[in-house]
Amino acid sequence: MDRFVVGSGRCGSTLLSRMLALHPDVLSIFEFFNGLDVARRFAPRLSALELEALFQAEQPFVTAALRRGYTAEEIVYPFDGPGVRYRLDDPLPWLCVAMAPRISSDPDSLYDAILDWASRQPERPAADHYRALFEWLAARQGRKLWIERSGSSIDYLGPLHDQFPEARFLHLHRDGREVALSMREHGIYRLPIAFLYDAPLAEGQRVSQLGGIDFEAAPDASDVISQILAAPHEPALFGRYWSDQIERGAVASREIEASCYREIRFEALVAQPGRTLCEIAGFFELAPDADWIGRAEALVRGVPQRRFPSLAAGERAALESACRLGRSLLQ
Repeated sequence: MDRFVVGSGRCGSTLLSRMLALHPDVLSIFEFFNGLDVARRFAPRLSALELEALFQAEQPFVTAALRRGYTAEEIVYPFDGPGVRYRLDDPLPWLCVAMAPRISSDPDSLYDAILDWASRQPERPAADHYRALFEWLAARQGRKLWIERSGSSIDYLGPLHDQFPEARFLHLHRDGREVALSMREHGIYRLPIAFLYDAPLAEGQRVSQLGGIDFEAAPDASDVISQILAAPHEPALFGRYWSDQIERGAVASREIEASCYREIRFEALVAQPGRTLCEIAGFFELAPDADWIGRAEALVRGVPQRRFPSLAAGERAALESACRLGRSLLQ
């Protein structure tokens, strides 16, 4: 069985991935698809050379934000650690800095092994490559099965389901207003969302008026990327992004067999983690394990404090309006 956790960004799915990683049978695969080149990740067929090139690519928005001092809890690569290969001013292969450190304490060696594995693969559909890779990784780590989870994956649930039509998809969702406010404080989301929606900037300018983005530009207060990251974007911009993602996911979910699709609220996961994890385990057909439930529950640090009530009245109203469609679809 192929298993995926899908959701918007900042919905709490990183916590769920960490919980699932504690299960003795599960290899929890973090952030695999999210950073792969959108134009190539679901290609009809990929040769070994094409697969290697895909795996070696960086996610330019992530690299640009990291180089300018913006951090993200999703990225745990030890850039300042002794003997590690990559520093923040290097081109950063997505799989090495995002996925590999969640699986191995030696992400560079694991990344090399993944590239070696890719170099020996036959030409075949992208989904066949990914399934084979996940199974290989699970066996390498002594696990029986894998569950992949990437941020913003509800946005491409349709193509993901096309590639894995028999898979089970767990949609973890959170109050869109809180998601939007979390994204606004998250540099790696601020940059692409502002670019995607041509966000307004200071003095009546918009992102598109700053000229093209040069991802190779040195970090400087005057460069386009730094200006976008530093701008005080309105919360409604991020609410609109969240709602658009939820809408695309809702359309895609109608094509999935009811038995293969489940929705879970983040608020339920942190309020009643044991009960919710039992439900998730049943959906994914994981072996019951009381010790796992206990250790996973211990990762919860309480219900996050809500940001929405502290907004000014005008911002609350605009954010409420931006999230209305997404919230109604989830209800």
